[in-house]
Amino acid sequence: MSNVKQKIIPIQQIDRVLNPIHEATGMPNEAYTNPEYFKFERDQVFGSTWVCVGFASDLTKNGYVKPINFMDLPLLLMKNRQGDVQVFHNVCSHRGMKLIHEEGEVQGMIRCPYHSWTYDLDGNLKGTPHIGGIAKHKDERFKCENHGLKALRSAIWMDMVFVNLSGDAASFEEHIAPLEKRWEQFIGNDGLDLLRRVNMSGHIEIEVNSNWKLTIENFCEAYHLPWIHPALNSYSKLEDHYNIMFNEHFSGQGSLAYNLSDTAGTHLPKFPNWPEDKLRQAEYIALFPNVLIGIQADHAFAMMIDPVNTDKTVERLRIFYVGDEAMKDEYAACRTSTVESWRVVFSEDIIAVEGMQQGRYSPGFGGGAFSPEMDKPTHFFQTWLAKQVKSATEQE
Repeated sequence: MSNVKQKIIPIQQIDRVLNPIHEATGMPNEAYTNPEYFKFERDQVFGSTWVCVGFASDLTKNGYVKPINFMDLPLLLMKNRQGDVQVFHNVCSHRGMKLIHEEGEVQGMIRCPYHSWTYDLDGNLKGTPHIGGIAKHKDERFKCENHGLKALRSAIWMDMVFVNLSGDAASFEEHIAPLEKRWEQFIGNDGLDLLRRVNMSGHIEIEVNSNWKLTIENFCEAYHLPWIHPALNSYSKLEDHYNIMFNEHFSGQGSLAYNLSDTAGTHLPKFPNWPEDKLRQAEYIALFPNVLIGIQADHAFAMMIDPVNTDKTVERLRIFYVGDEAMKDEYAACRTSTVESWRVVFSEDIIAVEGMQQGRYSPGFGGGAFSPEMDKPTHFFQTWLAKQVKSATEQE
């Protein structure tokens, strides 16, 4: 595999990404266009850390299951009878048959359509018809407890379901702690506990014909605001933004003049601990590799970047409001205005990320350059990625 990776992306090109920003070039075209490299990223970059694969509140009731296809891996989000959410590989332990094809409530057991093996909603193997011969549904040579569904290491934070595919990353609590500590200045220790979501309201999904990395890179910087987001730039201007980079796997931008509530008339309840002198401050942070998060005084959002293939990504956005008060009917119009404002913003980005993807097929582009000031958060992300790629290559 190491030789294959060398053919896809020579290590010299990775080293150039790691140069100081004024001397660096971006990741080479092959990192955005090569299907073999896409699989390498799944196994070596996504697989070694915590990645978001869905949202817990999409499992609308106990006993609900939702199959997902994450970078060609069939996974299963499952909410058991007690309301606990777990993630499993969506395959039968017998012959590897895909178990669940459509989301919904499971009335009894999960049944494999091939040989009718059954599993409970904790992944335990419960039924093995004729395993010991005709009408012999148990066999002392076969221990059901050793053949349940294969669970993934998982965690839930801000409604997002994270998994660690390799199983050997640091704890999720350690992984997310730097961001929680940063946001204590806005929401205190328990502010995220106040977030509420209206199912399907505040639910936006956008399909873009581009590589997943371009969505992250675009989100990290405010440089493009005047030209791609003229409406947003009217109340949260380019000059009002600041760069954010910390703890190796977080970067993005903040605004000192966020003013959607006055602009769109969305006067929603606010975080009780949000400082009065920072009511117009907002931060938009990428949690590498595939989560984009925004927080304002009166709402927050989380976006899962779902890489489908080298040229296709689905952006799955969920918007959250503050406290039970914000869920009342009297705030319905405010919630709708907030959702539609973000729908416009993220839709405006489509032309940018798809245009960059098309450019990645040009031999006239070799990774490009960075603004030494305006592109700092984007280079920070690419540096993180280049380090993961180089480390994985050197280990094999």
